[in-house]
Amino acid sequence: MVSPTRQIAADPDGYPVRGLAQTFRTGHRLDTHTHPWAQLVYAVSGVMQVETPHAAWLVPPTRAIWLPPSMPHRIEMRGTVAMRTLYLTPVDPEGRLSQCRALEVAPLLRELILHIVRLGMLREDNPEHERLGGLLVDLLAVDETPPLELPLPRDPRARGLAERILSSPADEATLADLAKGSGASLRTLQRLFLAETGLPLEPWRRRARMQQGVVSLSAGASVTAAALESGYQSPSAFIAAFKRAFGVTPGRYRPA
Repeated sequence: MVSPTRQIAADPDGYPVRGLAQTFRTGHRLDTHTHPWAQLVYAVSGVMQVETPHAAWLVPPTRAIWLPPSMPHRIEMRGTVAMRTLYLTPVDPEGRLSQCRALEVAPLLRELILHIVRLGMLREDNPEHERLGGLLVDLLAVDETPPLELPLPRDPRARGLAERILSSPADEATLADLAKGSGASLRTLQRLFLAETGLPLEPWRRRARMQQGVVSLSAGASVTAAALESGYQSPSAFIAAFKRAFGVTPGRYRPA
């Protein structure tokens, strides 16, 4: 669960956008911290689990997470992750970027992110950089968010169960077995999940499995492999659940 927050202090010094390229090994964790500026969390390869006090996302290379300034968050790497992240002090008077959200990274946005990372930063006194910054904010503000967010419970007993499910969404253990050792009965945990996430426990678990399904498909896994990695023994059951969750077939999320 999210640990005590530390603030990473730095001054953009008049540069509205800064890019950073880093590579992390699997299992590496960036503990809970904040920035005084906004962050676009993106990686060109590997999968990240991004967690705030209120929600968690699994993030494949086809997705990014927008974090407003001063939002506590932590990031865990699943596989080798080539992070290409941006830090921004965005000019957005309409308030379109005020909330955490997942973004679908279309080819134009991807190439723009990589271009800014190569530049290192965008300068306010450079007209070309100003245009790039304006295009970036417009692309980030497009409301095309895939429904991959998982709201997280606040109660530490329910939060512990949520962490166990997220760490191994394909685990076939029953909810009663998963609840053992949590310090609360299954009935209490079910009540807490509904009250604190708005989702009953079983649908919450299904959404966690759908997150894993999207990540697997985005990495090029076959529908059968994605089904198994998501805890479904039957590809047909996985396809049916996927269509109920997203309104499209799993093929929509496989690389072209």
